[in-house]
Amino acid sequence: MLPKLLSAGGPVVWLLLLLSAVAIAVFVERVLHFHRAQINSAEFLAGVRTVLKRDNVVEALSICDATPGPVARLVKNAILSRERGREGVREALEDTGLQEVPRLEEKLNLIATIAQIAPLLGLLGTALGFIKMFGVMEKEGQFAHAALLTGGVWQALVCTAMGLAVAIPCYVGYNYLVSRVNQIVLDMEKSSNEILNLVTGENGRKG
Repeated sequence: MLPKLLSAGGPVVWLLLLLSAVAIAVFVERVLHFHRAQINSAEFLAGVRTVLKRDNVVEALSICDATPGPVARLVKNAILSRERGREGVREALEDTGLQEVPRLEEKLNLIATIAQIAPLLGLLGTALGFIKMFGVMEKEGQFAHAALLTGGVWQALVCTAMGLAVAIPCYVGYNYLVSRVNQIVLDMEKSSNEILNLVTGENGRKG
């Protein structure tokens, strides 16, 4: 049944299938990326705090290097900027955040674009199907048999359904990925405040 529907849908259906494959690949890649990026920040910061209390900066940096994700990079840059004072550390955190957020949002626009254009492509296929049907009617005139018209009707219906079938999951997937980005960004903000107080507190204690 499926091969018949794909064949009846015409070239637009194959284009929609290609877009759906791209969307799936991007979605899976982003989910894996976010899985690696989202760590247990409380546990990570506790480990860094313990090491810094022993004045072991090298080990703290090693922990950051061994930990994936933007939170670890935030903490590393904060530690490296500790001699610049509280404002210097704050600036380092802000600069790092400005670099990390675009990395998290990378490729999300592609899924959003596919979700937006898939129904339009389905509508294009529908229009082409009706054009095909009216072309047959014009050629055959009053003797046009219903069987000759079904090809255009099939193409119109299949393209409409396919456009929606691609757009709906893409829209859901996009919103899910955006929610994951927001969670990681919130985690980064909380960690930034903690590491700012931790690093500047250590500086104050040393002075």
